[in-house]
Amino acid sequence: MSSDKPTVSIGMPVFNGANYVKEAVESILTQTYSDFELIISDNASTDATGEICQAYIKQDSRIRYCLNEKKLGAAVNFNRVFKLARGKYFKWAAHDDVIAPDFLEKCIAVLEQDSSLVLSYPKARIIDENGKPIQNYDLQLNTNSPNPSERFGDLLRGHQCFEIFGLIPVSALKSTPLIGNYGHGDGVLLARLALQGRFHEIPEYLFFPRRHPEQSMNTFGAHNQVFPDYHSYTVWFDAEKEGQIIYPFWTILNEHHKSVLQTSLSWNERVNCCWVICKWAFRMRGFLKLDLLIAAKQIWRRFTRNDKKTQIAGRASI
Repeated sequence: MSSDKPTVSIGMPVFNGANYVKEAVESILTQTYSDFELIISDNASTDATGEICQAYIKQDSRIRYCLNEKKLGAAVNFNRVFKLARGKYFKWAAHDDVIAPDFLEKCIAVLEQDSSLVLSYPKARIIDENGKPIQNYDLQLNTNSPNPSERFGDLLRGHQCFEIFGLIPVSALKSTPLIGNYGHGDGVLLARLALQGRFHEIPEYLFFPRRHPEQSMNTFGAHNQVFPDYHSYTVWFDAEKEGQIIYPFWTILNEHHKSVLQTSLSWNERVNCCWVICKWAFRMRGFLKLDLLIAAKQIWRRFTRNDKKTQIAGRASI
């Protein structure tokens, strides 16, 4: 491996990941494909994450460890590891997931054989907090279609976004805004990538996402309802939005429109993609209305609160 220019960069954003980070790092270091760097961005953890990562640095020169001075939003930390990457291909890695030893070998072989692909990923088998298999994730997405609007449309369906942990050419990611600082920013990025080119799914279970009580998807209820609490989810992606009036589903709608308008696709394909977005908006109409209702309540509360403060101040001056 060239120490300055590894072929693959793996970025692991982590916050208080002492519970599972060892397993995640070990699964990366034991890859059969060895020309990679592992970039760990510690989001100001308060547990033993830092000590664990520092111990691995002494064992393997391929690891780079960065510590944030203060806790950043998840999107900022996810994007930070990409901006530090030096490889030709990039992969995000969660601190609580593990991958099979031949994950990189098989993903990179596919991308090297077909330069038109923008993402290579394997099938996923969900594991529990003890590493035992729970279920296979077998949702079929038509992301290998030669038709951009079909790929785009399939990624606007409900899915777990596991593809974001596949292997992606750095050149493809550089042409995007990366993960947006709003709920479902990872899903919007996948849809943007699908407008660029095809994905390839390796028909083997090489990715093992972990389901446990502390993970973000459980925190926001994604496993218990059709959609998670996107207001709280947005704050998780961007901590600076706490207390602000936000419109999560309207933001996603706007980002999808921007994705289509900024592509170099033919006008015919852009129209097809816009029609896909219209159908998505119709399906999400209840959530779009809910965004407006929540915002109206927040504005009313602020108005009445400020009005009460004005009345109190007026009485005090009499």
